Amino acid sequence: MTLPLIAYSPVSQNQRVANYEVSGDEHARIFTTEGTLSPSGMDNLIAAAYRQVFNEQQMIQSNRQIALESQLKNQQITVRDFIRGLALSDNFRRRNFEVNNNYRFAQMCIQRLLGRDVYSEEEKIAWSIVIATKGLPGFINELLNSQEYLENFGYDTVPYQRRRILPQRISGELPFARMPRYGADHREKLEAIGYFRNEAPLTYRWEWQKQPYPAGVYLAGKVVLYGGGALVSLGLIAVALSAWGIIGL
Repeated sequence: MTLPLIAYSPVSQNQRVANYEVSGDEHARIFTTEGTLSPSGMDNLIAAAYRQVFNEQQMIQSNRQIALESQLKNQQITVRDFIRGLALSDNFRRRNFEVNNNYRFAQMCIQRLLGRDVYSEEEKIAWSIVIATKGLPGFINELLNSQEYLENFGYDTVPYQRRRILPQRISGELPFARMPRYGADHREKLEAIGYFRNEAPLTYRWEWQKQPYPAGVYLAGKVVLYGGGALVSLGLIAVALSAWGIIGL
């Protein structure tokens, strides 16, 4: 038995307020199949869809879904169907769903598919329950079939971050693309099994090479350092005096 979506209260985020700003760099470019698109225009739309779903961090060749691209270009599926296919692909599941808990994954998909951040922790909890009861396909379908998605993007428009301008601020919110694809908990697991190490652990042949060094090793090092420096300085002075004809070498 699947549970219904728990009710949560929307808040007055900026994307829910009427837009009166003049278009500029702070506003997302809209990619849609409404009207006639040139081949290059369709390629740009497909790239925008990959960037929205997979994020800039995963714009790699292995994530391409050639069959879906062909169906979209031949008008066999809508843009919404293409977005659905990308979000349900094995690569998206492996690189985003399996490396996150349900709360973080729900927030990520709301950002990428609905074009806004979550309203509250209550919304994350509500959608995480949908993930737990209906699985990834049921969760993605719930988002793409929602009234919010259809009202803002319909069947023909690639989702985008709807509003980035905030009142009384010079710049808007950071784009959702800045959000890492997995959280600190998963990174800690990777570090525990040896990822993110810049170099292999040092191996020592002799006991005296390990830190902290014995006092005798420190003393010998200082003697070599300062003694060698003094000899180099005397040599430079002798060469200079010889060059001026004061002494002969």
